Order: sequence, then structure tokens, then C-alpha cells
Amino acid sequence: MIYVIDSPEHPLPVADASEGLRSRVTSVPVANWGDALTPWPAPALRPGERDFGGRADATLASLAELLDRTPGPHAICGYSLGGLFALYAFVREPRLSACACLSGSVWYEGWVEWLRTNAPDCVGRYAFFSVGKKEKRAGLPFRHVEEDLASCADILREHGCRVDVALGPGNHMQHLAERLATGLSVLDSVNWGQSPIYRRM
Repeated sequence: MIYVIDSPEHPLPVADASEGLRSRVTSVPVANWGDALTPWPAPALRPGERDFGGRADATLASLAELLDRTPGPHAICGYSLGGLFALYAFVREPRLSACACLSGSVWYEGWVEWLRTNAPDCVGRYAFFSVGKKEKRAGLPFRHVEEDLASCADILREHGCRVDVALGPGNHMQHLAERLATGLSVLDSVNWGQSPIYRRM
């Protein structure tokens, strides 16, 4: 099973992206991404916007209930803040054997430091990261997204995780469907015992 963290307001093209895969793929709609998918509270990026709520643990508890009802293997995939949550869930929930963090918000305040301190033993597990080459041009805090992503990949490797990183074209809002299809394809291969290879940053 592959769980895709999705938005009810702006749903991802999951059906098209998962066409032809052998794994079962299911959307997990999550409202209020800034609250429900962030691991701890943090200030908003711009004046007038809502601060990040830091309620990812409640969302993770709901996801754990899905895992309880479904036989494994389990993998998780997310885009943007959904990618950050997918990685957070992967670290916190050992039943998730694989993760795809697509254009993930690994720039989130304190994230890399938290991962460095809290990464578990990941032997036998797999993580896939992807990011667009132009995403770092969006200004702070996105300017360091490639660097932060590479740090996340290195931290997981140090804990025994198999990690692949793909650096693709476009900015954060471009090529979403292609990145999603690639991430799901990678997770599908891992679920069926294959080992896809991607160029690393």
C-alpha cells in the first residue's frame, strides 16, 4: 500500500500518476496543511498569513489507524508540506518501509536539526527525494532547499537507509504530476523488491 498525503482543496492527480502500478495507492486527504502536516509550531512565512500549527502528531495518529487495518508493506508519499509530513511520518512510524518526499518543505524551521537528532535505525528501509532545480530561486527560506534536502539524505544514509535523490527541472509549482508519478513508481518498485537508481545531488 502507498499512502499519498493529499489536499481536499487542491487534490493531486493520484489516479493518473498511479496508473499501471502494481501497488495499491490511496489518497489520504488532509485539510489545513499548515496546521495538520507541520511537526511543531513555527511563524508564518509572510506577514498576514497564519502561523504553522504544528499538529503533525495528530495526523500521524490517524495514519497509524490506517496502518493497523491494512497489511503491509506500507509506503508514504507527499508533495511540499505533504512531503515534509511524509518524511516525518517515515521517521516516527517504523511500519513505513519507504517514503517519497517530493519537493518537500525540508526548509521548515528546525527540521534538519531535528532529523539529525531523531533519525532512527533505518536499515532495510528506503527514501526517495526529488526537487526542482529552480526551487531554490524562490528566496528565503526556500533558498537552501537543495542543501537541506541533501543534508536529510545524508542523515538517513548514516542511519542505514537506502536513499535516492532526483534533481529535476522547474520550480515548486511546475512538473508536479511528473514528480508524483516518478515518486509513486519508485515506491511501487521498492514494494515489489526492486531497487530503482536515480542520480544523486
